[in-house]
Amino acid sequence: MKECRPCSASVFRRRCVALVVMLVSSGSATAADVAAGRKKAVACLACHGEAGIATLPNAPHLAGQPALYLTEQMRQFRSGKRPSEVMAVIAKSLSDQDIDDLAAWYEAIAIDAKPPR
Repeated sequence: MKECRPCSASVFRRRCVALVVMLVSSGSATAADVAAGRKKAVACLACHGEAGIATLPNAPHLAGQPALYLTEQMRQFRSGKRPSEVMAVIAKSLSDQDIDDLAAWYEAIAIDAKPPR
């Protein structure tokens, strides 16, 4: 088995710069707006609840979820990569900015999890 050796400092720096560029370029052109996301979330209330705590047993809680996770899932629903009859219809009508705003709103909701004793 070949021994793994550390990268040289210049290779490490180039990889770090490439990672930062990739992360920045994958973001949206405009910042997500929590207040706008709250207004847009009215359409989500029936299943995901007013505060992002689901009211239906087969709907996930959205409160406190990372925005990165939520945006990825919504874009997959919209593209059909993640199948769901209900979410596909809803996601198709959302712009990238709508998705970013919704994700920012749900991420901003603080939750308190208490494991059983």
